[in-house]
Amino acid sequence: MRLSDSIESFIKTMLTQEEPEVELKRNELAEYFNCAPSQINYVLATRFTQDDGYVIESRRGGGGYIRIVRVCRGGGEKLLYLVQERIGSAIAAPEAARLIGQLCQERLISPSEAGIMRAAVSDAALAVPMPEPLKNAIRARTLKAMLTAVARENRQAPCGEGREIDALNAQKER
Repeated sequence: MRLSDSIESFIKTMLTQEEPEVELKRNELAEYFNCAPSQINYVLATRFTQDDGYVIESRRGGGGYIRIVRVCRGGGEKLLYLVQERIGSAIAAPEAARLIGQLCQERLISPSEAGIMRAAVSDAALAVPMPEPLKNAIRARTLKAMLTAVARENRQAPCGEGREIDALNAQKER
């Protein structure tokens, strides 16, 4: 396992359903993992983003700390946030696939929905002669439409539970 994966796993283990907030000292964490504090910064900046449902508070200095807070949003609310704020007017295929993967991991969409969404926004689906910016705009509109449809079904999902996936569909996907 890579160092950044180990640091991420360590922090996520500390963040549980019962404890959605953790306070750490950057230098102590770097010492524990025998790495530079900048490696801790890298993990925080890339693995604990607002899009992933986290807020980072930081205070530098001798008594400084890093506070990581997991923000609980209902499933439908997170999907609508992505549609309204995050996706924008254009999105590249790798970024769209990453967002879809996160939603599947958080159980806001099923694995079969994720597969359909990935296929719909893939480069293969948009393999027509048109400029890349236009493809990215079509991809964004397609992804927004799919997420909006799922959000309509998923408005009442409680924090941390994600969408209830029908047991029959879950069995079929295995």
